[in-house]
Amino acid sequence: MWMRSGFLPVLVRGRLNFSESGERGLAFIVSCLTISLLIVDDTTKMPLLLLKDLPRYECLLESAKSFPELDPSACEAFLHLLRTSDEVFGVSERYLSENNISQGRFSVLMLLWKGGQRSEDPGAERSCGTAPRTPAELADAAGVTRATMTGLIDTLERDGLVRREPDPVDRRMMSVLLTTKAESYLRHILPGHFQTMARLMAPLSEGDRKTLVRLLTKILQNASEIAAPVAKAAVERNFLAKV
Repeated sequence: MWMRSGFLPVLVRGRLNFSESGERGLAFIVSCLTISLLIVDDTTKMPLLLLKDLPRYECLLESAKSFPELDPSACEAFLHLLRTSDEVFGVSERYLSENNISQGRFSVLMLLWKGGQRSEDPGAERSCGTAPRTPAELADAAGVTRATMTGLIDTLERDGLVRREPDPVDRRMMSVLLTTKAESYLRHILPGHFQTMARLMAPLSEGDRKTLVRLLTKILQNASEIAAPVAKAAVERNFLAKV
């Protein structure tokens, strides 16, 4: 599958290297890119883009001669988006790792932290929406399966960071709540986490940041529209397989 007209990409130290044999290898760079997010467990992840050096725009133009479907400017923007996402995620992940927590477990704590915040006015409604309480609500908010969320909650409970208790609204269900230990822990690590965010965004002006958010929102909305039919087809296939 990887061989194409004598062009062979090989994995070297976790990155893709390219060697030529016969035809000019640069013309096939894009067709042989491997893009993945492999989550082996809660602490082992592969980068989104397994490519050390991004191809120059001239190389993308060359590739487009062999692949008419390739839009060089779209591909260039796409690859830079993935590379930047990798680097930014890595910076954040290193900080969390230094504080002995994974991204997954930190996300759960933050969802519950949101739920624990109250306005200074006891009668005021929360301005950030309704926070998740149950494992099912947490799974939906985090975009993971309920089984995955159960595993995350189990490890947090084991470490004394959350506790389960009957839901105050529906006693048949269980709520997940932060412990005093978790609240203290978050107050300890959040200042550094927020400082890391600020340092990453420091090269951008306030206007640049708003523009970036606007552009990323466009891409996010488009990706959701593209993914919807695929997700629907997968559900239908699973349903038919069970019939």
